[in-house]
Amino acid sequence: MCRNIRTLHNFEPPATGDEVHAAALQYVRKVSGTTKPSAANQAAFDEAVHEVAHITRHLLEALVTTAPPKNREVEAVKARARAEKRYARA
Repeated sequence: MCRNIRTLHNFEPPATGDEVHAAALQYVRKVSGTTKPSAANQAAFDEAVHEVAHITRHLLEALVTTAPPKNREVEAVKARARAEKRYARA
């Protein structure tokens, strides 16, 4: 999975529309192999982002879990700690 796509399920408060759109954009960029499509491909690119965001919202609404919701701040601290360890100079 693309490193820039974050888990959106089981957070309190739930993922925002902006977070869903950002994940969809990263996915389409990864699949298409471009961060900025040509003018000829812009409409197809934008439509793909819209469709992926739409189905992602449906997925997040349909998923169920018995686990308690995750805290965004706690998860951010964990991610920073993983990044520090990963990129620490030897």
